[in-house]
Amino acid sequence: MFKKNSKHQQPALISAASELPEKQRKRLEHSWAGTFYKEFFCRLEEKAFAVLYSALPSRPNVPVNVLVGLEALKAGFGWSDAEMYENYCYNLQVRYALGYDRLGDGDFEIRSLYYFRERLSKYNAEQGINLLEKAFEQITDAQIVALKIRTGMQRMDSTQIASNIVSASRLQLLVEAIQRMERILNEADKVRLAETFAPYLKDSAGHYTYRVKGKEAVQEHLQKIGETIYSLLLDLKSAYAARTAYQVLARIFNDNFHLPAQSSREESSPKAKENKELTSDCLQSVDDLEASYRTKGTGHYKGYVANVTETCDPENELQLITKVQVAPNNVDDTQLLAEALPNLKERTAVKTMLTDGGYGGEDSDAALLEQDVKLIQTAIRGRSPNPGKLHLSDFTIKFTPKGKPSKVTCPQGQTVLAQTSSRKKAFVAHFNTGICRDCPLADKCLARPGKRDGRYHLRFTQVKARASERRRCSRAQTQADRNLRAAVEATVRSIKHPFPAGKLPVRGKFRMFCMVTGSAAVANVRRIQRYLEAKRKLENDQMKTLKEKEGFQEQPSVSFYVFLNAVFRAWVAPKTFEQVNLGH
Repeated sequence: MFKKNSKHQQPALISAASELPEKQRKRLEHSWAGTFYKEFFCRLEEKAFAVLYSALPSRPNVPVNVLVGLEALKAGFGWSDAEMYENYCYNLQVRYALGYDRLGDGDFEIRSLYYFRERLSKYNAEQGINLLEKAFEQITDAQIVALKIRTGMQRMDSTQIASNIVSASRLQLLVEAIQRMERILNEADKVRLAETFAPYLKDSAGHYTYRVKGKEAVQEHLQKIGETIYSLLLDLKSAYAARTAYQVLARIFNDNFHLPAQSSREESSPKAKENKELTSDCLQSVDDLEASYRTKGTGHYKGYVANVTETCDPENELQLITKVQVAPNNVDDTQLLAEALPNLKERTAVKTMLTDGGYGGEDSDAALLEQDVKLIQTAIRGRSPNPGKLHLSDFTIKFTPKGKPSKVTCPQGQTVLAQTSSRKKAFVAHFNTGICRDCPLADKCLARPGKRDGRYHLRFTQVKARASERRRCSRAQTQADRNLRAAVEATVRSIKHPFPAGKLPVRGKFRMFCMVTGSAAVANVRRIQRYLEAKRKLENDQMKTLKEKEGFQEQPSVSFYVFLNAVFRAWVAPKTFEQVNLGH
Protein backbone atom coordinates (compact mmCIF):
# COMPACT_ATOMS: atom_id res chain seq x y z
CA MET A 1 0.00 0.00 0.00
CA PHE A 2 1.35 3.42 -0.96
CA LYS A 3 1.86 5.99 1.77
CA LYS A 4 3.44 9.41 1.32
CA ASN A 5 6.47 10.21 3.47
CA SER A 6 5.92 13.40 5.51
CA LYS A 7 7.79 12.55 8.72
CA HIS A 8 10.88 14.44 7.57
CA GLN A 9 8.91 17.69 7.74
CA GLN A 10 8.93 17.49 11.56
CA PRO A 11 12.56 17.11 12.69
CA ALA A 12 13.23 15.55 16.09
CA LEU A 13 14.11 17.83 19.00
CA ILE A 14 16.95 15.54 20.07
CA SER A 15 18.93 14.05 17.20
CA ALA A 16 22.46 13.46 15.93
CA ALA A 17 22.22 16.60 13.77
CA SER A 18 20.86 18.87 16.52
CA GLU A 19 23.57 17.74 18.96
CA LEU A 20 26.33 18.98 16.66
CA PRO A 21 28.07 22.25 17.58
CA GLU A 22 26.50 25.27 15.88
CA LYS A 23 29.36 25.67 13.42
CA GLN A 24 29.30 22.03 12.33
CA ARG A 25 25.51 22.01 12.11
CA LYS A 26 25.59 24.98 9.71
CA ARG A 27 28.27 23.27 7.64
CA LEU A 28 25.99 20.22 7.41
CA GLU A 29 23.03 22.35 6.29
CA HIS A 30 25.12 24.12 3.65
CA SER A 31 26.87 20.96 2.42
CA TRP A 32 25.76 18.81 -0.52
CA ALA A 33 23.58 16.86 1.93
CA GLY A 34 21.50 19.88 2.92
CA THR A 35 21.19 20.96 -0.72
CA PHE A 36 20.20 17.45 -1.78
CA TYR A 37 17.51 17.39 0.90
CA LYS A 38 16.02 20.76 -0.09
CA GLU A 39 16.50 20.69 -3.86
CA PHE A 40 15.92 17.01 -4.65
CA PHE A 41 14.40 15.06 -1.78
CA CYS A 42 11.72 17.60 -0.84
CA ARG A 43 10.83 18.41 -4.47
CA LEU A 44 10.11 14.80 -5.45
CA GLU A 45 6.39 14.13 -5.98
CA GLU A 46 5.96 10.67 -4.49
CA LYS A 47 2.36 10.29 -5.65
CA ALA A 48 3.51 9.49 -9.20
CA PHE A 49 4.94 6.20 -7.87
CA ALA A 50 1.68 5.07 -6.26
CA VAL A 51 0.94 2.97 -9.39
CA LEU A 52 3.67 0.56 -8.29
CA TYR A 53 1.84 -0.46 -5.12
CA SER A 54 -1.38 -2.23 -4.25
CA ALA A 55 -4.48 -0.15 -3.54
CA LEU A 56 -5.69 -2.71 -0.95
CA PRO A 57 -5.06 -2.13 2.77
CA SER A 58 -1.66 -3.63 3.48
CA ARG A 59 1.74 -2.86 4.95
CA PRO A 60 2.93 0.66 3.97
CA ASN A 61 5.79 1.00 1.53
CA VAL A 62 9.33 2.11 2.32
CA PRO A 63 9.28 5.88 1.58
CA VAL A 64 9.59 6.45 -2.18
CA ASN A 65 11.65 9.62 -1.81
CA VAL A 66 14.18 7.62 0.26
CA LEU A 67 14.45 4.88 -2.36
CA VAL A 68 14.72 7.29 -5.29
CA GLY A 69 17.21 9.39 -3.32
CA LEU A 70 19.37 6.33 -2.66
CA GLU A 71 19.33 5.42 -6.35
CA ALA A 72 20.55 8.93 -7.22
CA LEU A 73 23.27 8.92 -4.54
CA LYS A 74 24.46 5.45 -5.58
CA ALA A 75 24.99 6.69 -9.15
CA GLY A 76 26.34 10.11 -8.18
CA PHE A 77 29.03 8.67 -5.89
CA GLY A 78 29.70 5.48 -7.86
CA TRP A 79 28.80 3.21 -4.92
CA SER A 80 28.06 -0.47 -5.07
CA ASP A 81 24.80 -1.59 -3.46
CA ALA A 82 26.70 -2.68 -0.34
CA GLU A 83 28.49 0.68 -0.06
CA MET A 84 25.23 2.52 -0.61
CA TYR A 85 23.44 0.59 2.15
CA GLU A 86 26.36 1.03 4.56
CA ASN A 87 26.38 4.78 3.98
CA TYR A 88 22.62 4.87 4.47
CA CYS A 89 22.93 3.14 7.82
CA TYR A 90 25.91 5.00 9.31
CA ASN A 91 26.74 8.16 7.29
CA LEU A 92 25.22 11.25 8.94
CA GLN A 93 25.38 13.32 5.74
CA VAL A 94 23.54 10.64 3.76
CA ARG A 95 20.95 10.30 6.51
CA TYR A 96 20.48 14.08 6.61
CA ALA A 97 20.13 14.21 2.82
CA LEU A 98 17.30 11.66 3.05
CA GLY A 99 15.38 13.45 5.78
CA TYR A 100 16.53 11.44 8.83
CA ASP A 101 17.94 13.17 11.94
CA ARG A 102 18.62 10.02 13.96
CA LEU A 103 20.63 6.99 12.90
CA GLY A 104 18.03 4.49 14.06
CA ASP A 105 15.12 5.85 11.98
CA GLY A 106 13.89 4.47 8.67
CA ASP A 107 15.48 1.04 8.89
CA PHE A 108 14.73 -1.36 6.01
CA GLU A 109 16.39 -4.33 4.36
CA ILE A 110 18.27 -3.75 1.11
CA ARG A 111 16.07 -6.25 -0.71
CA SER A 112 13.25 -3.66 -0.49
CA LEU A 113 15.30 -1.52 -2.88
CA TYR A 114 15.73 -4.51 -5.22
CA TYR A 115 11.95 -5.02 -5.25
CA PHE A 116 11.49 -1.32 -5.99
CA ARG A 117 13.82 -1.55 -9.00
CA GLU A 118 11.93 -4.61 -10.21
CA ARG A 119 8.61 -2.75 -10.03
CA LEU A 120 10.07 0.22 -11.91
CA SER A 121 11.44 -2.04 -14.65
CA LYS A 122 8.22 -4.00 -14.99
CA TYR A 123 6.10 -0.84 -15.17
CA ASN A 124 8.44 0.59 -17.82
CA ALA A 125 8.22 -2.60 -19.89
CA GLU A 126 4.42 -2.80 -19.67
CA GLN A 127 3.45 0.88 -19.89
CA GLY A 128 6.44 2.39 -21.70
CA ILE A 129 6.83 4.98 -18.90
CA ASN A 130 10.05 5.40 -16.96
CA LEU A 131 9.01 6.87 -13.61
CA LEU A 132 12.58 7.83 -12.71
CA GLU A 133 12.82 9.87 -15.92
CA LYS A 134 9.57 11.63 -15.07
CA ALA A 135 10.82 12.30 -11.53
CA PHE A 136 14.11 13.77 -12.78
CA GLU A 137 12.29 16.09 -15.18
CA GLN A 138 9.72 17.12 -12.54
CA ILE A 139 12.44 17.95 -10.01
CA THR A 140 14.58 19.78 -12.57
CA ASP A 141 11.61 21.85 -13.76
CA ALA A 142 10.91 22.87 -10.16
CA GLN A 143 14.57 23.83 -9.67
CA ILE A 144 14.51 25.91 -12.87
CA VAL A 145 11.46 27.86 -11.68
CA ALA A 146 12.77 28.36 -8.15
CA LEU A 147 16.23 29.50 -9.26
CA LYS A 148 14.90 31.57 -12.20
CA ILE A 149 17.05 29.90 -14.83
CA ARG A 150 16.61 30.92 -18.47
CA THR A 151 16.03 27.89 -20.69
CA GLY A 152 15.66 29.44 -24.15
CA MET A 153 19.23 28.53 -25.09
CA GLN A 154 20.52 25.01 -24.47
CA ARG A 155 23.39 22.78 -25.59
CA MET A 156 23.64 19.05 -26.22
CA ASP A 157 26.35 16.40 -26.44
CA SER A 158 26.61 12.61 -26.50
CA THR A 159 29.16 10.15 -25.14
CA GLN A 160 29.85 6.43 -25.31
CA ILE A 161 29.11 4.38 -22.19
CA ALA A 162 29.66 0.67 -21.65
CA SER A 163 27.51 -1.77 -19.72
CA ASN A 164 28.89 -4.43 -17.40
CA ILE A 165 29.55 -7.03 -20.07
CA VAL A 166 32.64 -9.04 -21.00
CA SER A 167 34.13 -8.37 -24.40
CA ALA A 168 33.64 -11.66 -26.22
CA SER A 169 34.39 -12.95 -29.70
CA ARG A 170 31.76 -14.35 -32.05
CA LEU A 171 32.82 -17.90 -31.26
CA GLN A 172 32.65 -17.35 -27.51
CA LEU A 173 29.16 -15.84 -27.73
CA LEU A 174 27.90 -18.74 -29.81
CA VAL A 175 29.25 -21.33 -27.37
CA GLU A 176 27.81 -19.44 -24.40
CA ALA A 177 24.40 -19.30 -26.07
CA ILE A 178 24.49 -23.08 -26.66
CA GLN A 179 25.45 -23.74 -23.03
CA ARG A 180 22.58 -21.62 -21.73
CA MET A 181 20.15 -23.37 -24.04
CA GLU A 182 21.19 -26.72 -22.58
CA ARG A 183 20.51 -25.50 -19.03
CA ILE A 184 16.79 -24.90 -19.63
CA LEU A 185 16.08 -28.30 -21.21
CA ASN A 186 14.10 -30.90 -19.33
CA GLU A 187 15.84 -34.11 -18.35
CA ALA A 188 14.45 -36.09 -21.26
CA ASP A 189 15.71 -33.57 -23.85
CA LYS A 190 19.10 -33.36 -22.13
CA VAL A 191 19.53 -37.13 -22.44
CA ARG A 192 18.27 -37.18 -26.03
CA LEU A 193 20.58 -34.34 -27.16
CA ALA A 194 23.56 -35.18 -24.94
CA GLU A 195 25.77 -36.07 -27.89
CA THR A 196 24.94 -32.81 -29.71
CA PHE A 197 25.77 -30.64 -26.70
CA ALA A 198 28.79 -32.65 -25.52
CA PRO A 199 31.55 -30.75 -27.42
CA TYR A 200 30.40 -27.44 -25.91
CA LEU A 201 29.90 -28.47 -22.28
CA LYS A 202 33.38 -29.71 -21.39
CA ASP A 203 34.55 -26.27 -20.25
CA SER A 204 33.56 -22.63 -20.19
CA ALA A 205 33.00 -20.68 -23.42
CA GLY A 206 36.19 -18.71 -22.80
CA HIS A 207 38.31 -21.86 -22.50
CA TYR A 208 36.70 -23.34 -25.59
CA THR A 209 37.66 -20.27 -27.59
CA TYR A 210 41.17 -20.19 -26.13
CA ARG A 211 41.96 -23.63 -27.53
CA VAL A 212 40.98 -22.61 -31.07
CA LYS A 213 44.04 -21.15 -32.81
CA GLY A 214 44.24 -19.50 -36.22
CA LYS A 215 41.74 -17.80 -38.50
CA GLU A 216 41.02 -20.94 -40.51
CA ALA A 217 40.34 -22.96 -37.37
CA VAL A 218 37.97 -20.30 -36.07
CA GLN A 219 36.07 -20.29 -39.37
CA GLU A 220 35.83 -24.08 -39.27
CA HIS A 221 34.42 -24.05 -35.73
CA LEU A 222 31.99 -21.28 -36.66
CA GLN A 223 30.65 -23.41 -39.49
CA LYS A 224 30.22 -26.48 -37.24
CA ILE A 225 28.52 -24.45 -34.52
CA GLY A 226 26.19 -22.88 -37.08
CA GLU A 227 25.06 -26.31 -38.24
CA THR A 228 24.57 -27.41 -34.62
CA ILE A 229 22.53 -24.34 -33.68
CA TYR A 230 20.38 -24.63 -36.79
CA SER A 231 19.47 -28.22 -35.99
CA LEU A 232 18.71 -27.30 -32.36
CA LEU A 233 16.46 -24.44 -33.38
CA LEU A 234 14.41 -26.71 -35.63
CA ASP A 235 14.26 -29.51 -33.06
CA LEU A 236 13.37 -27.42 -29.98
CA LYS A 237 11.12 -24.74 -31.50
CA SER A 238 7.79 -26.30 -30.56
CA ALA A 239 8.69 -26.75 -26.88
CA TYR A 240 10.99 -23.81 -26.10
CA ALA A 241 10.21 -20.98 -28.55
CA ALA A 242 8.80 -18.81 -25.75
CA ARG A 243 11.90 -19.17 -23.55
CA THR A 244 14.49 -16.39 -23.45
CA ALA A 245 17.43 -18.74 -23.99
CA TYR A 246 15.87 -20.06 -27.22
CA GLN A 247 15.15 -16.54 -28.49
CA VAL A 248 18.74 -15.49 -27.77
CA LEU A 249 20.04 -18.55 -29.62
CA ALA A 250 17.82 -17.75 -32.60
CA ARG A 251 18.93 -14.12 -32.65
CA ILE A 252 22.65 -14.90 -32.47
CA PHE A 253 22.22 -17.44 -35.27
CA ASN A 254 20.54 -14.88 -37.52
CA ASP A 255 23.25 -12.33 -36.67
CA ASN A 256 26.15 -14.61 -37.57
CA PHE A 257 24.89 -16.95 -40.29
CA HIS A 258 23.14 -16.89 -43.64
CA LEU A 259 20.01 -19.03 -43.58
CA PRO A 260 20.35 -22.17 -45.65
CA ALA A 261 18.81 -22.04 -49.11
CA GLN A 262 15.68 -24.17 -49.41
CA SER A 263 15.56 -26.61 -52.31
CA SER A 264 13.12 -29.23 -53.45
CA ARG A 265 15.47 -32.09 -52.60
CA GLU A 266 17.38 -31.20 -49.46
CA GLU A 267 18.38 -28.39 -47.13
CA SER A 268 21.86 -27.04 -47.46
CA SER A 269 23.90 -26.03 -44.40
CA PRO A 270 23.96 -22.46 -43.00
CA LYS A 271 26.99 -20.38 -43.95
CA ALA A 272 28.91 -18.21 -41.50
CA LYS A 273 28.96 -14.51 -42.33
CA GLU A 274 32.18 -12.63 -42.87
CA ASN A 275 33.10 -10.10 -40.19
CA LYS A 276 32.39 -7.23 -42.57
CA GLU A 277 28.84 -8.54 -43.05
CA LEU A 278 27.95 -8.21 -39.36
CA THR A 279 25.70 -5.29 -38.54
CA SER A 280 26.18 -2.87 -35.64
CA ASP A 281 23.08 -4.17 -33.84
CA CYS A 282 24.29 -7.77 -33.69
CA LEU A 283 24.30 -9.34 -30.24
CA GLN A 284 27.27 -8.24 -28.11
CA SER A 285 26.48 -10.19 -24.95
CA VAL A 286 24.01 -12.88 -23.92
CA ASP A 287 23.49 -10.86 -20.71
CA ASP A 288 22.71 -7.54 -22.41
CA LEU A 289 20.45 -7.91 -25.42
CA GLU A 290 20.21 -4.17 -26.19
CA ALA A 291 23.90 -3.26 -26.34
CA SER A 292 25.28 -2.54 -29.82
CA TYR A 293 28.63 -2.04 -31.56
CA ARG A 294 30.00 1.18 -33.01
CA THR A 295 33.23 2.41 -34.53
CA LYS A 296 33.78 6.13 -33.95
CA GLY A 297 37.01 7.59 -35.25
CA THR A 298 39.72 5.17 -34.20
CA GLY A 299 37.76 3.78 -31.26
CA HIS A 300 35.58 0.66 -31.11
CA TYR A 301 32.74 0.63 -28.57
CA LYS A 302 30.27 -1.91 -27.23
CA GLY A 303 27.31 -0.67 -25.25
CA TYR A 304 25.23 2.50 -25.30
CA VAL A 305 25.29 6.22 -25.97
CA ALA A 306 24.25 8.81 -23.38
CA ASN A 307 22.91 12.13 -24.66
CA VAL A 308 22.90 15.11 -22.27
CA THR A 309 21.16 18.49 -22.62
CA GLU A 310 21.72 21.50 -20.36
CA THR A 311 20.94 25.21 -20.28
CA CYS A 312 23.60 27.62 -21.56
CA ASP A 313 22.16 31.13 -21.51
CA PRO A 314 25.10 33.51 -20.80
CA GLU A 315 22.92 35.51 -18.40
CA ASN A 316 22.40 32.51 -16.13
CA GLU A 317 24.54 32.37 -13.01
CA LEU A 318 23.80 28.65 -12.85
CA GLN A 319 23.30 26.06 -15.60
CA LEU A 320 21.31 22.86 -15.04
CA ILE A 321 21.03 19.56 -16.90
CA THR A 322 17.52 19.41 -18.34
CA LYS A 323 17.37 16.04 -20.10
CA VAL A 324 19.18 12.70 -20.25
CA GLN A 325 18.79 10.05 -22.95
CA VAL A 326 20.27 6.56 -23.27
CA ALA A 327 20.13 4.45 -26.44
CA PRO A 328 22.13 1.68 -28.14
CA ASN A 329 25.32 3.28 -29.41
CA ASN A 330 24.45 2.76 -33.08
CA VAL A 331 21.67 5.36 -32.78
CA ASP A 332 22.69 8.55 -34.61
CA ASP A 333 22.88 11.92 -32.86
CA THR A 334 20.32 13.38 -35.28
CA GLN A 335 17.76 10.85 -34.06
CA LEU A 336 18.51 11.63 -30.41
CA LEU A 337 17.98 15.35 -31.06
CA ALA A 338 14.74 14.70 -32.92
CA GLU A 339 13.42 12.54 -30.05
CA ALA A 340 14.40 15.06 -27.36
CA LEU A 341 13.02 18.25 -28.92
CA PRO A 342 9.25 17.77 -28.31
CA ASN A 343 9.81 17.12 -24.60
CA LEU A 344 12.31 19.99 -24.22
CA LYS A 345 10.04 22.40 -26.08
CA GLU A 346 7.05 21.53 -23.91
CA ARG A 347 8.93 21.72 -20.61
CA THR A 348 11.49 24.47 -21.17
CA ALA A 349 10.35 26.42 -24.27
CA VAL A 350 13.81 26.04 -25.81
CA LYS A 351 14.47 28.32 -28.81
CA THR A 352 18.13 27.71 -29.69
CA MET A 353 20.11 24.47 -29.52
CA LEU A 354 23.92 24.39 -29.72
CA THR A 355 25.57 21.13 -30.76
CA ASP A 356 28.60 19.71 -32.56
CA GLY A 357 28.57 18.56 -36.17
CA GLY A 358 26.90 15.21 -35.53
CA TYR A 359 23.40 16.53 -34.89
CA GLY A 360 22.63 17.99 -38.31
CA GLY A 361 20.57 15.88 -40.72
CA GLU A 362 17.18 15.28 -42.29
CA ASP A 363 15.69 13.73 -39.12
CA SER A 364 16.69 16.64 -36.91
CA ASP A 365 15.79 19.24 -39.56
CA ALA A 366 12.18 18.05 -39.60
CA ALA A 367 11.96 18.09 -35.78
CA LEU A 368 13.62 21.52 -35.53
CA LEU A 369 11.17 22.93 -38.06
CA GLU A 370 8.16 21.41 -36.28
CA GLN A 371 9.25 22.68 -32.85
CA ASP A 372 10.49 26.06 -34.16
CA VAL A 373 13.98 25.62 -32.70
CA LYS A 374 17.14 27.05 -34.24
CA LEU A 375 20.16 24.72 -34.44
CA ILE A 376 23.67 26.17 -34.21
CA GLN A 377 26.49 23.71 -34.85
CA THR A 378 30.16 24.27 -34.11
CA ALA A 379 31.06 22.04 -37.06
CA ILE A 380 29.38 20.48 -40.08
CA ARG A 381 29.58 16.91 -41.34
CA GLY A 382 31.16 16.31 -44.74
CA ARG A 383 33.78 18.09 -46.79
CA SER A 384 34.62 21.71 -46.23
CA PRO A 385 33.55 24.05 -49.06
CA ASN A 386 36.08 24.98 -51.75
CA PRO A 387 37.39 28.43 -50.71
CA GLY A 388 37.83 29.32 -54.39
CA LYS A 389 34.10 29.04 -55.10
CA LEU A 390 30.90 30.25 -53.50
CA HIS A 391 28.90 27.73 -51.48
CA LEU A 392 25.14 27.59 -51.05
CA SER A 393 25.69 28.72 -47.44
CA ASP A 394 27.01 32.03 -48.83
CA PHE A 395 23.46 32.73 -50.00
CA THR A 396 20.89 33.79 -47.39
CA ILE A 397 17.73 31.69 -47.76
CA LYS A 398 14.45 32.67 -46.11
CA PHE A 399 11.96 29.93 -45.26
CA THR A 400 8.19 29.86 -44.94
CA PRO A 401 6.60 28.72 -41.63
CA LYS A 402 6.29 25.28 -43.25
CA GLY A 403 10.03 25.16 -43.93
CA LYS A 404 10.04 25.74 -47.68
CA PRO A 405 12.53 28.21 -49.22
CA SER A 406 10.80 31.47 -50.18
CA LYS A 407 13.54 34.04 -50.91
CA VAL A 408 17.22 33.88 -51.78
CA THR A 409 19.76 36.70 -51.31
CA CYS A 410 23.14 36.42 -53.02
CA PRO A 411 26.41 37.56 -51.38
CA GLN A 412 26.17 40.84 -53.33
CA GLY A 413 22.70 41.61 -51.93
CA GLN A 414 20.42 40.72 -54.86
CA THR A 415 17.18 39.18 -53.52
CA VAL A 416 14.85 37.06 -55.64
CA LEU A 417 11.99 34.63 -55.05
CA ALA A 418 12.63 30.89 -54.71
CA GLN A 419 10.32 28.94 -57.01
CA THR A 420 9.51 25.27 -57.32
CA SER A 421 11.30 23.61 -60.22
CA SER A 422 9.42 22.16 -63.17
CA ARG A 423 9.64 18.62 -61.77
CA LYS A 424 8.49 19.74 -58.29
CA LYS A 425 11.51 18.06 -56.69
CA ALA A 426 13.73 21.08 -56.09
CA PHE A 427 13.79 24.88 -56.03
CA VAL A 428 15.27 27.45 -58.37
CA ALA A 429 16.09 31.15 -57.97
CA HIS A 430 16.33 33.35 -61.10
CA PHE A 431 18.79 36.24 -60.78
CA ASN A 432 18.89 39.34 -63.02
CA THR A 433 21.17 38.84 -66.01
CA GLY A 434 22.51 42.40 -66.12
CA ILE A 435 23.43 42.45 -62.45
CA CYS A 436 25.03 38.99 -62.46
CA ARG A 437 27.05 39.62 -65.64
CA ASP A 438 28.82 42.61 -64.05
CA CYS A 439 29.19 40.97 -60.60
CA PRO A 440 32.81 40.59 -59.35
CA LEU A 441 31.88 37.14 -57.99
CA ALA A 442 30.45 35.86 -61.29
CA ASP A 443 33.38 33.50 -61.99
CA LYS A 444 32.97 31.54 -58.79
CA CYS A 445 29.20 31.87 -58.30
CA LEU A 446 26.90 28.84 -58.20
CA ALA A 447 24.24 30.63 -60.26
CA ARG A 448 24.82 29.99 -63.98
CA PRO A 449 23.02 31.35 -67.07
CA GLY A 450 20.52 29.04 -68.77
CA LYS A 451 20.69 27.96 -72.42
CA ARG A 452 17.22 29.21 -73.36
CA ASP A 453 16.65 31.69 -70.53
CA GLY A 454 19.42 34.28 -70.18
CA ARG A 455 18.85 34.72 -66.45
CA TYR A 456 21.27 33.23 -63.94
CA HIS A 457 19.75 30.20 -62.21
CA LEU A 458 20.53 28.78 -58.77
CA ARG A 459 19.07 25.30 -58.22
CA PHE A 460 18.95 23.48 -54.88
CA THR A 461 16.87 20.97 -52.93
CA GLN A 462 15.11 21.63 -49.64
CA VAL A 463 17.56 19.28 -47.86
CA LYS A 464 20.54 21.21 -49.20
CA ALA A 465 18.89 24.51 -48.28
CA ARG A 466 18.47 23.41 -44.65
CA ALA A 467 22.05 22.10 -44.57
CA SER A 468 23.37 25.39 -45.96
CA GLU A 469 21.46 27.30 -43.30
CA ARG A 470 23.09 25.16 -40.61
CA ARG A 471 26.51 25.80 -42.15
CA ARG A 472 25.85 29.56 -42.24
CA CYS A 473 24.85 29.58 -38.54
CA SER A 474 27.89 27.46 -37.70
CA ARG A 475 30.17 29.89 -39.50
CA ALA A 476 28.70 32.82 -37.56
CA GLN A 477 29.15 30.91 -34.28
CA THR A 478 32.78 30.12 -35.14
CA GLN A 479 33.49 33.79 -35.77
CA ALA A 480 32.02 34.77 -32.40
CA ASP A 481 34.35 35.36 -29.46
CA ARG A 482 32.63 32.82 -27.20
CA ASN A 483 31.93 29.13 -27.79
CA LEU A 484 28.88 28.36 -25.66
CA ARG A 485 28.76 24.68 -26.66
CA ALA A 486 32.20 23.62 -25.41
CA ALA A 487 31.29 23.55 -21.70
CA VAL A 488 28.80 20.70 -22.19
CA GLU A 489 31.78 18.34 -22.61
CA ALA A 490 32.73 19.02 -18.99
CA THR A 491 29.14 18.21 -18.02
CA VAL A 492 29.36 14.88 -19.81
CA ARG A 493 32.60 14.12 -17.99
CA SER A 494 31.07 14.96 -14.59
CA ILE A 495 28.25 12.49 -15.24
CA LYS A 496 30.65 9.71 -16.30
CA HIS A 497 33.19 10.45 -13.56
CA PRO A 498 31.72 8.07 -10.92
CA PHE A 499 32.11 5.17 -13.35
CA PRO A 500 35.74 4.16 -14.08
CA ALA A 501 36.55 4.16 -17.82
CA GLY A 502 32.93 5.01 -18.57
CA LYS A 503 31.77 1.48 -17.71
CA LEU A 504 28.62 1.29 -15.61
CA PRO A 505 28.10 -1.60 -13.14
CA VAL A 506 24.73 -2.57 -14.66
CA ARG A 507 23.30 -4.05 -17.86
CA GLY A 508 20.34 -3.27 -20.07
CA LYS A 509 19.04 0.03 -21.40
CA PHE A 510 16.63 0.64 -18.49
CA ARG A 511 19.22 0.20 -15.72
CA MET A 512 21.81 2.14 -17.72
CA PHE A 513 19.38 5.03 -18.01
CA CYS A 514 18.60 4.95 -14.28
CA MET A 515 22.30 5.19 -13.41
CA VAL A 516 23.07 8.01 -15.85
CA THR A 517 19.99 9.96 -14.73
CA GLY A 518 20.91 9.54 -11.07
CA SER A 519 24.41 10.83 -11.73
CA ALA A 520 22.95 13.82 -13.63
CA ALA A 521 20.61 14.60 -10.72
CA VAL A 522 23.51 14.63 -8.24
CA ALA A 523 25.54 16.78 -10.66
CA ASN A 524 22.69 19.33 -10.62
CA VAL A 525 22.61 19.27 -6.82
CA ARG A 526 26.35 19.90 -6.63
CA ARG A 527 26.00 22.85 -9.00
CA ILE A 528 23.20 24.33 -6.93
CA GLN A 529 25.22 23.85 -3.73
CA ARG A 530 28.23 25.66 -5.20
CA TYR A 531 25.97 28.43 -6.49
CA LEU A 532 24.29 28.94 -3.11
CA GLU A 533 27.63 28.86 -1.28
CA ALA A 534 29.06 31.52 -3.61
CA LYS A 535 25.91 33.59 -3.13
CA ARG A 536 26.20 33.42 0.66
CA LYS A 537 29.86 34.39 0.50
CA LEU A 538 29.04 37.35 -1.74
CA GLU A 539 26.29 38.52 0.62
CA ASN A 540 28.64 38.29 3.61
CA ASP A 541 31.32 40.26 1.77
CA GLN A 542 28.82 42.92 0.79
CA MET A 543 27.56 43.20 4.36
CA LYS A 544 31.11 43.53 5.66
CA THR A 545 31.90 46.23 3.09
CA LEU A 546 28.71 48.11 4.00
CA LYS A 547 29.60 48.08 7.69
CA GLU A 548 33.07 49.37 6.96
CA LYS A 549 31.65 52.24 4.89
CA GLU A 550 29.24 53.23 7.69
CA GLY A 551 32.07 53.21 10.24
CA PHE A 552 30.48 50.39 12.21
CA GLN A 553 32.84 48.71 14.65
CA GLU A 554 32.08 45.65 16.68
CA GLN A 555 32.40 46.03 20.43
CA PRO A 556 35.48 44.33 21.87
CA SER A 557 34.82 41.19 23.85
CA VAL A 558 34.44 41.67 27.60
CA SER A 559 36.96 39.89 29.82
CA PHE A 560 35.82 37.66 32.64
CA TYR A 561 37.16 40.08 35.28
CA VAL A 562 35.25 43.03 33.81
CA PHE A 563 32.13 40.87 33.65
CA LEU A 564 32.36 39.96 37.36
CA ASN A 565 32.95 43.60 38.28
CA ALA A 566 29.82 44.63 36.39
CA VAL A 567 27.76 41.95 38.14
CA PHE A 568 29.05 43.08 41.53
CA ARG A 569 28.11 46.69 40.84
CA ALA A 570 24.69 45.82 39.54
CA TRP A 571 23.61 43.35 42.18
CA VAL A 572 25.87 43.17 45.27
CA ALA A 573 26.72 46.87 45.71
CA PRO A 574 23.12 48.19 45.84
CA LYS A 575 22.16 45.65 48.49
CA THR A 576 25.15 46.62 50.67
CA PHE A 577 24.17 50.29 50.39
CA GLU A 578 20.59 49.49 51.53
CA GLN A 579 21.85 47.47 54.50
CA VAL A 580 24.04 50.37 55.63
CA ASN A 581 21.10 52.79 55.45
CA LEU A 582 18.89 50.44 57.52
CA GLY A 583 21.50 50.27 60.29
CA HIS A 584 22.48 46.67 59.81
